[in-house]
Amino acid sequence: MKVKEMLSPGNNFEVLEAKDGVEGLNLILKEKLSLIMLDFILPKLSGWEVFQKIQSHPELRKIPLVIMSGRKEEVTEKIPEPFEYFDFLGKPFDKKQLMDAIRSATIKAKQPRPDAVSPTVPTAAKNGVATTPATNDLDAAAEIKLLNEKIAKMQAEIESLKKQLTQVVTFIKQKIK
Repeated sequence: MKVKEMLSPGNNFEVLEAKDGVEGLNLILKEKLSLIMLDFILPKLSGWEVFQKIQSHPELRKIPLVIMSGRKEEVTEKIPEPFEYFDFLGKPFDKKQLMDAIRSATIKAKQPRPDAVSPTVPTAAKNGVATTPATNDLDAAAEIKLLNEKIAKMQAEIESLKKQLTQVVTFIKQKIK
């Protein structure tokens, strides 16, 4: 409803709605869409399952995709960052964030993709750890680069949290005096 309100007819969008993942997937398969806005948490068929179906069809993968969720960690559990071929929109969001996500998704959808690469889907679980096959050294190198980027991002977040904690402790000490 919120997306439909933000994308009013004045913005040249016609919005088709689906009440659950099954209905949404049927719309995606039947209609000629120019954009897919996919909530990650859906009844009947989850956003993750719909995403997997989209990724299994080369033609559907060309459609700009915005995945929405109030819990980004649920998305990143299944789809590692950086999100190269779609955009992520955290809830709640405003109209500017929505329009920025649509623009970004449109740009990302035009990026060339290796056709042989399937979406990142865990293929085996050993001792509770999901793994994906690395078919060659380039895949392993890309995975290492991705992990290093995640580590750098986490370290920056940790430093930010340390600064905030220091500020809170200082504030509390001042109030106690």
